[in-house]
Amino acid sequence: MADKIKITTEFIKLDALLKFASLVGSGGEAKQLIQNGDVLVNGEVCTMRGKKIRSGDKVELGGHEVIVE
Repeated sequence: MADKIKITTEFIKLDALLKFASLVGSGGEAKQLIQNGDVLVNGEVCTMRGKKIRSGDKVELGGHEVIVE
């Protein structure tokens, strides 16, 4: 089951979302995982740290799913 994360802004950058959702412990860890192609956004590999994640997007990392509201 996916966790739901509520944001109060128009978007959140992918690396910041991974930290906000506690999927990673640091920005450096987020950067490495994203560059390695370990992060999926809406079912597709995303290697852009600054990718804008908006309400309705789904982010997956290591079997954990986060849906942004």
